[in-house]
Amino acid sequence: MNACKFLRLGWSYTGNIKDARYDHTASVLTNGKVLVAGGFDGRTTNTTELYDPSTGIWTTTGSLNDARNGHTAAVLRDGKVLVIGGHDYGYYLNTAELYDPSTGLWTATANMTHSRNGHVSSILSDGRVLVAGEYDNEYLNNAELYDPTTATWAATGNMNYARAYYTASLLADGKVLVCGGYGNGTNTAEFFDPSTGIWTTTGNMSIKRESHTASVLKNGTVLVIGGYDGVNILNTTELYDPSTGIWTTTSNMNHERYYHTESVLTNGKVLITGGRDPRDDQNSAELYDPSTGLWTITDDMGTERYYHTASVLTTGMVLIIGGEHFGNAIASTELYKPSQTD
Repeated sequence: MNACKFLRLGWSYTGNIKDARYDHTASVLTNGKVLVAGGFDGRTTNTTELYDPSTGIWTTTGSLNDARNGHTAAVLRDGKVLVIGGHDYGYYLNTAELYDPSTGLWTATANMTHSRNGHVSSILSDGRVLVAGEYDNEYLNNAELYDPTTATWAATGNMNYARAYYTASLLADGKVLVCGGYGNGTNTAEFFDPSTGIWTTTGNMSIKRESHTASVLKNGTVLVIGGYDGVNILNTTELYDPSTGIWTTTSNMNHERYYHTESVLTNGKVLITGGRDPRDDQNSAELYDPSTGLWTITDDMGTERYYHTASVLTTGMVLIIGGEHFGNAIASTELYKPSQTD
């Protein structure tokens, strides 16, 4: 589908990235630009690009030292971007590297203890970065912390369940909630306490799910959305209340989906884009309103995509980048501008 011709109200085309890619990362830098790193397009790539919202122009920047996809990225307090793990042609990586926006260069930093793919990284309130779980020919429950002040990794407590393709959410009290994922406890949830390094189980979700998304809402609750339960692609959603440790179901999305993206808009609503459903790749988008607990359809994207990224810009618009469609990597990008009714 041609993004230029078929975009609808709310979406606008914003140029192609130089290298089509999916399973990449996108990071909003402190200067407002967006850094896209790595990914896959028939081969794993080490290329990186920058999007400037003030001009709408993409430019290439320094290349990663290691080609990688399935990695994670975290913007540190000093503005640098830490890229972690992933894989390259079946080789699972334990390497990590730092991007310096002031120079446009990548430098290697200390290696993790374990190779990781399908993990999640979380920036803690003290500036450290937590990574946990992985797929490295088996599903593991180990976790480690990166300290930017020393550029070193240190092991921390193990999760109670091995998991990969899960979600991790930083709560208001500084703890990290992880839930679901593929492993031996896919409806389980637990939280990490940075002050003790200990993981504690909490209430289970009502449904097993992996490759779902999770959003921390403005009231502090966590909204978990869609995913795959090993048999079915899901349209179900549920809410976690950190004050009680209890999950409650909320209304279903209009479409089943996994490998989608979620974005918390400045007005507190949650935008879901793309993903896969039982019939096709999706270009649909919908909005969750925490005040009503209801989902509403919003305008479709111009292109069907999954394994894409979504970044909330400083302007409040959402930048959608790349992805996969029918096995092919996508170079197109789109901007979503929330309407006054959103």
